Amino acid sequence: MLVRDVRLDLAVALVLGLAFAAVVSSLVDNLVMPLVAAIIGEPDFRGLTFTVNEAVFRYGAFITDLIIFVATAAAVYFLAVRPVQAILAR
Repeated sequence: MLVRDVRLDLAVALVLGLAFAAVVSSLVDNLVMPLVAAIIGEPDFRGLTFTVNEAVFRYGAFITDLIIFVATAAAVYFLAVRPVQAILAR
């Protein structure tokens, strides 16, 4: 019986994690990146590239994905980890 409960918990966690990732991705795309565009002047860095011997390096896509990752990690930390730690501390 315990194995079924663990599997169900993992399945629910996976679905919620995917939904949460979609929400954070939307937050970054629709709120954070326009703020970056207001400050820097470019809303999306995916077009930034450089070429060495006909090899194209798309460092702009990496920067954009890094911003999304940092925003996701911060959201998980402040919306999931910190509240659970505060509850467990009580």
